[in-house]
Parts: sequence; structure tokens; C-alpha cells
Amino acid sequence: MIKINHEDFRVSQPIELSKIPTIYDLNESEKKVEKELEKVREKLGEFQDTIYAHDKYAILICLQGMDTAGKDSLIREVFKDFNTRGIVVHSFKVPTELELGHDYLWRHYIALPQRGRFSVFNRTHYENVLVTRVHPEYIMGENLPNVNSVEDIDDAFWEKRFEQIRNFEKHIAENGTLIYKFYLHLSKDEQKNRLLRRLEKKEKNWKFSSGDLKERKLWDTYQSCYQDAINKTSLPNAPWYIIPADDKPTARYIVARTLYDTLIKLDDIREPELDEETKSNIELYKQQLENE
Repeated sequence: MIKINHEDFRVSQPIELSKIPTIYDLNESEKKVEKELEKVREKLGEFQDTIYAHDKYAILICLQGMDTAGKDSLIREVFKDFNTRGIVVHSFKVPTELELGHDYLWRHYIALPQRGRFSVFNRTHYENVLVTRVHPEYIMGENLPNVNSVEDIDDAFWEKRFEQIRNFEKHIAENGTLIYKFYLHLSKDEQKNRLLRRLEKKEKNWKFSSGDLKERKLWDTYQSCYQDAINKTSLPNAPWYIIPADDKPTARYIVARTLYDTLIKLDDIREPELDEETKSNIELYKQQLENE
């Protein structure tokens, strides 16, 4: 396998996004990287069966990134060998009327994985301190007490929301959920290239929205909000990993290897042993089946 050190991507101290590269050179051809990804995702698929049988941990994978960062294709390629019974992908869009009738974390709570399963959040609870921070007028749709105008949404409001998110993650981690948060770090130039491809290729046109260009004009604001969110919420029980995302195959491989390399270190995860009665009667059960 192509070796990486997942700690190179983990946020363990305050970072400046502008100083972190969006390209990572694995010193291998794209074909080689894709072949290595196949090997890792097969191993992840096998490990998923063990997680499922062990039935004590849940795995939550959070993916964030600017438009075109490659979240959808990463999910498709990294989790291709998973048994569908053991993984669910949730894509969080604009909150529905039902969701707005609850607190902002409610729809994320009910989407959490049960023990033995993986859940992937494609966009996450962090949208509530990212897009709403860039567009604070969206908060008004939540109909919150003591928020009567956009002017009421001050720094203290966002600090409280960060505290709530940290508490949310602390609570689920203490109850058996392993949390991985990946920020797909894309350059503005590469986003431009990907948006142009959406316009130039007919089969990609459906992915394009004029809203993408409006949000692109707010690039620096989004980067500032991402940086603040990552710095305030990357903790041992819920770490952030900043993944260079200008090259999609490389980003997928880093995510897959990070998951695999950290999960296999959990030596308490193993398939349950058969009870003594079943063990002692295996040959009998085999004979019964063979003599049918």
C-alpha cells in the first residue's frame, strides 16, 4: 500500500487554512493510486462486517467542503465495497418545515448510526455554523426565542452554537460513536475548473446552479468560517482532518487510509465468539445438514 501518516492531516492545534496546501503528492501515478484505493476499500468492507458483528460501536463520518470539493464521488468510491445493510448516507439539504419545527441538531440526531453501523453525513451539523453564519438571515427561519432580527445574531450566539455542537459530539462519543470529520480542502482555482466542466460537459450540466456562482463570490467569508469552526471543534473525541482535495483520487485514498489505519488500532473490536454449546456441536450440525 501507499503509505501516509494520517496525523499529517489531523487538526491538533490551531490552523490557518490559507497556509495549508490543497495538493498532496503521493509520488504515484493516478492508476496506481486508484488500484491502492481498491485494496483499502476492500479491507474497510471486511472490517465493516466485524464492526457489524461486534455491535458496540457506531461510526459517524462527516464530510464538509466547498461546492465541487468532491464529496459525492468520494462517498461512491471509498464505500463501494461496504455491505448496504451496514452503512447509510445522509445528504442534508435546506431544512424542511418539519425540521425547522425542531432544534437545529434534531435532524442530525435522528440520522445517527446505530451500533454496528456506519453513517456518512454529506454536509453535516456544521452547516449550522457555516452557511447560516455566512447568511445569518437563514437563522430567522428557526423562529428562535430572543432572536427577533439579524442584529440579535452576534458573536455570543455563534459561540453558544459551537458549545452546543461540542456537547453533541461529546455525548455521542461517550455513548459509543466514533466520529471522523473530513474537510475537503479545495483551491479556488480548482473550483473554477470544476464549475467550468459542469458547464462544458452536457452530462454534467444538471449539477450546475447559478447559486454556485453567488456563493463563490463569498469564498473568503466561507474560508474564514470554516477555519473558525475547525479550530473550535477539533477535539480528541471528534477530530477534524483537512484533506487536500484538488486531486480527487488522492483525496479519496487519504480518507480511506485514515479510516482504515485508525479503526484497526481498536483492538477491542472483534467478531463475537460462538457460545460453548454451539462450538461443541458444530460437527453434529454439519452432519444434520449433510444428511438432509
